[in-house]
Amino acid sequence: MDLRTFPTFRVAASDLNGQMRGKRVPGSYADKLAEGVVRMPLSVLNVDLWGSDIKDSPLVFDSGDADGVLLPTDRGAVPMPWLATASALVPMAMYTDKGDPFFGDPRHALQQVVDRYAARGWTAIAATEMEFTLIDDKGSLPEAPTNPVTGRPVYSSAILSVRQLDAFDEYFTALYEACNQMGIPADTVISETGLGQFEVNLVHQDAMRAADDAWLFKALVKGLARKHGFAATFMAKPYADDAGNGMHVHFSVVDKDGQNIFDDGGPRGTDTLRHAVAGCLAAMPSSTLIFAPNGNSYDRLVPGAHAPVSAVWAYENRTAAIRIPGGSPSARRIEHRVAGGDINPYLMLATALGAALTGIEDGIEPPAPITGNAYEKTGVPRVAATWGEAIDRIENDPLMARILPTAMIQNLVMTKRQELARFAETPPERHWISYLEAV
Repeated sequence: MDLRTFPTFRVAASDLNGQMRGKRVPGSYADKLAEGVVRMPLSVLNVDLWGSDIKDSPLVFDSGDADGVLLPTDRGAVPMPWLATASALVPMAMYTDKGDPFFGDPRHALQQVVDRYAARGWTAIAATEMEFTLIDDKGSLPEAPTNPVTGRPVYSSAILSVRQLDAFDEYFTALYEACNQMGIPADTVISETGLGQFEVNLVHQDAMRAADDAWLFKALVKGLARKHGFAATFMAKPYADDAGNGMHVHFSVVDKDGQNIFDDGGPRGTDTLRHAVAGCLAAMPSSTLIFAPNGNSYDRLVPGAHAPVSAVWAYENRTAAIRIPGGSPSARRIEHRVAGGDINPYLMLATALGAALTGIEDGIEPPAPITGNAYEKTGVPRVAATWGEAIDRIENDPLMARILPTAMIQNLVMTKRQELARFAETPPERHWISYLEAV
């Protein structure tokens, strides 16, 4: 894509909440991006949900609110099909003036984990299942979207309904076309359980590319929905009494010869697979904040709501937090099922893959896989039950300090405590307005 053909284009990096922070720049910047021509405060990647500075953050007044340098990632420029005027977006990463990766950039956190795998001659491969809800947000409360065929609001769940998909054919046709233009590998789409809820699967690829595409996909889904006259949200729980949005991640690891290190030729998987599972389970209680980063996230994490609440694993069991799907041994993989749709894809993948690698490094063994209904199991570790508990758990956890940069964890804790306090002062019936498109 020749950026010089556009009068202007966008450059953006991900903040801790997964929101795009950046600038609109003239087309003349196209040949200068790699020279560090785009600068912005380092603190911008560690602001709260509304874009406010974090009180007492060391990135603001204590350091003079210093600038960092935005440099293009290897993802390359992508079109922005949701805009009325043709334009492009260049995904960026933040660096210091010395050229060091900025610890507050979530993409760098994932890169550190990817590099740890590479040091072993391994490549982490991941795929995401992206659940979202189409919404009519014109009133004081979110409502089901209008069915384009009938002109009436969607009134019931439509799990795997082709009729429901066809009712929104214009939107999904445009979505597939846009994914193709942006190089996002959209696979199957289904109508999910909730009102106006859908799921699009993105195919397996290397972990960084998977995170990049999930980040871009979220922006595309929301932007394109506006173009079609409604809103789209990845909120974990758009409606109190309806299904929540998850983001399940499937991952495997291949060696330098392209062999899946989880494959033992049978259904059980290798010792390395079980060590990885053990690492994911060990980190799960303290890493809940990564998988459930917002107050609304905890409305989804309740027993019996198709979202895992216990740190248990199983073969072919969707009630478990960690599921080992069946199928060909060559495709043996881990499905991490805890995350809501409101996560930051970079932090989610960094945490899941980092936890798996610590389990492999330490050679730890998981408990026996469960059978039956995980919600009925007692005496097992649980994910954090509340937002405040999740913030407290991650703050000084030694295992999480091996996965994410310590300074990033501290800034995340400060960010989430500030958000928690602000939401406490906001009427609950208005919380959805803040979350709708921000997450």
